[in-house]
Amino acid sequence: HDTNMIPGKRNYTKMAFMAFFAAAVSRKGSVRAFTAASLSLGASRNAVFARRNSPGLAFCKQGQSRAMSSTSSTCSSITSLRSTLVDGELEQKLDVTHPSFEVVSKDVVSEYGAYCTLYRHKKSGAELLSVASDDDNKVFGITFRTPPKDSTGVPHILEHSVLCGSRKYKTKDPFVQLLQGSLQTFLNAFTYPDRTCYVVASQNTKDFYNLINVYSDAVFHPRAIADPNVHAQEGWHLELEDKEEPLTYKGVVYNEMKGVYSSPDSLLGRECQRSLFPDNTYGVDSGGDPRVIPDLSFEEFVDFHATFYHPANSRIYFSGDDDILNRLEIMDEYLSDFGASPESKPASRIKWQKKKFSEPLREKHPYPAGADQPETHMLQMNWLLNDKPLTPAEELTLVVLDHLLIGTSASIIQKTLMESGLGAAITGGGLSDELLQATFSIGMKGVEAENVEKLEELIMETLEKAVKDGFPDDAIASSINTIEFQMREFNTGSFPKGLSFMLGAMGKWVYDESPTEALKFEEPLAELKARIAESGSQVFQEMLESLVLKNTHRSIIEMLPSKTLEAELLKNEEDRLAAIKSSMDEKALQSIIDSTEELKRLQGAEDSAEDVATIPSLTLSDLKREVTEYPIEVSNNERNSGVTVIKHELGSTSGIAYVDFGVDISGISLEDTILLPLFTRLMTEAGAGEYDDVALSRYIGTHTGGVSVSVLTSVLKKDGTDDGAVQDGSNLCTKLFIRGKATSEKTDILLSIFSTILTDANFDVQSKVIEMLKETRSRLEAGIQGSGHQFANTRLRARYDPAGYVAEKMGGLSYLDSVESMLTQAEEEWPIFLSRLENMRDIILNKRTCRDGFVVNLTGDIKVLNTIQPTVEAFLENLPGDANTEKLPNFYREEHPWVTAARKEMNDVTPVQDEGFCVPTQVSYVGKGGNLYEDGEIVHGSSSVVSGFLRTGYLWDYVRVMGGAYGGFCTFSPDVGFFSYLSYRDPNLAKTLDVYDGAADALMAAAESFAERPEALESAIIGAVGEMDGALSPDQKGWTSLQRWIKGQSPEERQKWRDEVLGTTPEDFKAFAERLRSIKDPSVAVVSSKAAFEDAAKAGKEMKIENVV
Repeated sequence: HDTNMIPGKRNYTKMAFMAFFAAAVSRKGSVRAFTAASLSLGASRNAVFARRNSPGLAFCKQGQSRAMSSTSSTCSSITSLRSTLVDGELEQKLDVTHPSFEVVSKDVVSEYGAYCTLYRHKKSGAELLSVASDDDNKVFGITFRTPPKDSTGVPHILEHSVLCGSRKYKTKDPFVQLLQGSLQTFLNAFTYPDRTCYVVASQNTKDFYNLINVYSDAVFHPRAIADPNVHAQEGWHLELEDKEEPLTYKGVVYNEMKGVYSSPDSLLGRECQRSLFPDNTYGVDSGGDPRVIPDLSFEEFVDFHATFYHPANSRIYFSGDDDILNRLEIMDEYLSDFGASPESKPASRIKWQKKKFSEPLREKHPYPAGADQPETHMLQMNWLLNDKPLTPAEELTLVVLDHLLIGTSASIIQKTLMESGLGAAITGGGLSDELLQATFSIGMKGVEAENVEKLEELIMETLEKAVKDGFPDDAIASSINTIEFQMREFNTGSFPKGLSFMLGAMGKWVYDESPTEALKFEEPLAELKARIAESGSQVFQEMLESLVLKNTHRSIIEMLPSKTLEAELLKNEEDRLAAIKSSMDEKALQSIIDSTEELKRLQGAEDSAEDVATIPSLTLSDLKREVTEYPIEVSNNERNSGVTVIKHELGSTSGIAYVDFGVDISGISLEDTILLPLFTRLMTEAGAGEYDDVALSRYIGTHTGGVSVSVLTSVLKKDGTDDGAVQDGSNLCTKLFIRGKATSEKTDILLSIFSTILTDANFDVQSKVIEMLKETRSRLEAGIQGSGHQFANTRLRARYDPAGYVAEKMGGLSYLDSVESMLTQAEEEWPIFLSRLENMRDIILNKRTCRDGFVVNLTGDIKVLNTIQPTVEAFLENLPGDANTEKLPNFYREEHPWVTAARKEMNDVTPVQDEGFCVPTQVSYVGKGGNLYEDGEIVHGSSSVVSGFLRTGYLWDYVRVMGGAYGGFCTFSPDVGFFSYLSYRDPNLAKTLDVYDGAADALMAAAESFAERPEALESAIIGAVGEMDGALSPDQKGWTSLQRWIKGQSPEERQKWRDEVLGTTPEDFKAFAERLRSIKDPSVAVVSSKAAFEDAAKAGKEMKIENVV
């Protein structure tokens, strides 16, 4: 239950911070302003997120391009609507007082309609920032500054451990009870290199206060500091069940970090951060190095909590529309237990790392490479940018500079490196500014040994060129507009806005600066624009020269492939454990056996009814019984254009129009679907019409909030089938979607971009195609090693239904082979490869039928929709194809051609068999699945309650808590009846499969227990409803409504499902358990190491093994 905010995962925090003050454009994850990525397995709505009054771009100098000067209208229209947030009632909340608190300051962040009061608790010294807004998605967070002195991972282990029971809340894991039975929209904790955050959010006020109470008691009075078993479970412990067996290390964080240290990208990130900070806390790993974690004693663990978890060292945060006095009352109850601690803040203060290198630091380190993996190197250059505070204007300038250098595929560094052919993919991600000091990192992986020196030279030459030549006006306009649009829109998706606000504030507050000044961008933005008006590109050239080019405090880290590293690490661990065991006498060994047995007994024991009763909970009467519907208006053959137009009229969308344009792609052959990921990427990154790749990128950035292209494949409800019936997968919707957003007066430009990239994208770019395919190969290899559970699940489903098979072809394990074959053809037979791409475009733009497959999806408020109507009509009129269109096949009735072809291939390519996919890793990703339902059978809504209960109950307890994996969960797809078990960063393989096989019995036992503990069933229902009722941004509401329409779901069907969820009974659990017992033709898919597969075979779990990486 954490997100470890350390190198390799820093995009999460970076994007949250940049929601206010920077370019929310993540390079490492290839996420751009409007990318529609497929959902990650096991990722809940709370794990992932995307991303007033200025007179315009004051820096528009006379003679500059029209593109630059036009940017002002984009932002001013967003501003005019955001100003409606200013409210007299909210202003009154600034003045709320409480006798236990003194008011430190009051402030209004008008950019976001946030009324902020900073309090200090008189007795304990705790600081509390209370933000009043009109947002019903209420957020609470408490952050402690927690700088570690070593890499034992103590802050990370403590973050896990404090949520394992407390003074008032007695169960073994209140966190899980909250997951199971609350309406939370966010429930998590994060460990940064220098701080630890605990955060909850909910739209239900009663639920919100329940969550606050549990988290507050947990951090201040955790069971963990008195019970060594918690440290043993979450951190590390020696395990032994028989004196003849070898000792092993177990622990959730220990195994999590073994997974992290199996990732070459993570190893690179860690070495780079460590190298820049030899003298302060950033030089060690707050997440924990698995080789060092076992050095952490329980006493040191307890002492860390005593040192850093005093209220005086905390920053407490509230935001939303709840009562301010209630916030203060709740926190006073906990804070009043503590007296003053004047030494707490000074003891946790982060030391500045001085820039001290007189010449660059060079280091080489190994990374684990697979048996079949090319022996390529990784090279990354890293700079420590500042050793004193930057002004807000300097920080914003740095963010824009970062975007200019590496923000898009057309940015100078990214474009130059990728076109050089010296490596396969970019590493480093540019600017990282969420800590006390900012860094800049850039490099490549997939570099041949003889090209390492050339790459370093090219990076320096490119930086020198940027300093010498500067940046074009249209590039600056594009970067400024992209960043300003995102700051003003403040679209955090389903991620709570208040949490983004908190993380932004914390970037300054945790270093004893003002929490609210960090969130204001109008003044620094105006200052930056004024400087650009006066000096143009020189603003960025000077900063780049001083902070980067002339900065000798930099490191050059080279990672070398090692095909023996994995085995060496395993051998070192075995030797260390063997030495420990050999030093023990019989009594000591028996003590380890006894402690192992005792820990397992405690982990397997049920919480008592009395302890469970201490956890505050909702009741079914607190739930909304009606399903949430979003407005939708469908116009078939809009204005005789032959095109379907769908509108979603929402409340204020801040002057922004969200537009999705769908194109049917069913005519493309199944063989060529492997080209679709490349095809869609080329549409926005290779140039189109009169624009080359750079010009197109800048044009999009200057005039819109982002444009992306993706593929949507949905299983359809076949005409004539009953509501809730399992489909056989014959009926599919397959569309390419161009998605974008712009202010209403810029929608004409947005739609013209749509038309251009659809009809005139430049595919004849052999070198760029080769670059993209090499980068895709590199990202796939890293993804399989780091997120093997996703690939295992995709492989599992590919064996059972055609849509799953299509997903496997376009992004699963087999796609890696497809990328290799495409790369070969692109290099050796370019005319043939190019003709395939151009033929795909010809097929989807068939003039006789294409308009019948076009769908325009519009989301906005009534003013936006009315404003853009003439623009939309002109767009429809000028689309390719005949208005009197021929009809495409009705795929709600007819079998999709991809399905016909897939069924011929599936038995040969993805037969139902147990498979193991071998990669260099220290952990396993274990999957098992199959179809629970036959075609035509009705799936009951209770299935979402049961599968959720299984995920947060049995699998959590036996795969994570007792098994030591970082994650254990299950998925269920009611549309096709597919069910799967999955584990993440798992130290076990065979044992985990045995756990899966025990799930049915566990559900049966749970069903029997509900007679005595009906509140447990009620809790499971509440948790399922919470999963259904997440907060959505305006664009997500429009997109969700569109998908519902495409799938053929009716409001009545959704309400029936919700009613069934709310009416779940113990008998429903038993029925699901029986289905698990009789699952048809189950199979296994595992991503793991050679050694783990050998051990599994000895335990009787044999499978077909394939080397992947």
